[in-house]
Amino acid sequence: MDKVALTAAGLYVIVLLRAGGTFAVGWLAGTGARRGKLAERFSHERFRRVERAIQRWGAPVVAVSFLTVGFQTAANFLAGTMRMPLRRYLPALLLGGAAWALIYATAGIGVLELLARLSAGQAALAAAGLAALVLAAWAVVTYRRRGRTAS
Repeated sequence: MDKVALTAAGLYVIVLLRAGGTFAVGWLAGTGARRGKLAERFSHERFRRVERAIQRWGAPVVAVSFLTVGFQTAANFLAGTMRMPLRRYLPALLLGGAAWALIYATAGIGVLELLARLSAGQAALAAAGLAALVLAAWAVVTYRRRGRTAS
């Protein structure tokens, strides 16, 4: 088995456990909320309509959420909280998780191999490349935070 396939398989197991666990935690949280102080709010017809819509149409959202950064956890948790049926959730999890694993395995392995080639025998170049990546990530985070505080 080659590196990419092995990495993709490992990432696939990880994403299935992580996203499935988030769904399960959401399901338990939804169950607890339906029995606690929020039970009255969960019984409103407006909430019931939203819950039915998510149960019926939420699977594509869950599948596509794996192609985003930062939305996966919320989508899986909400699917659990709103009690999306497993017959709709599991195919979305399997498909979206496979896409996520393949993207991260191929892009991740590619970036690591590029860094290894660039740094082979050139420690200063490797350090500069790593510093550039860290600086770019810092700049993106800073830019996004300033955009949020301005609005």
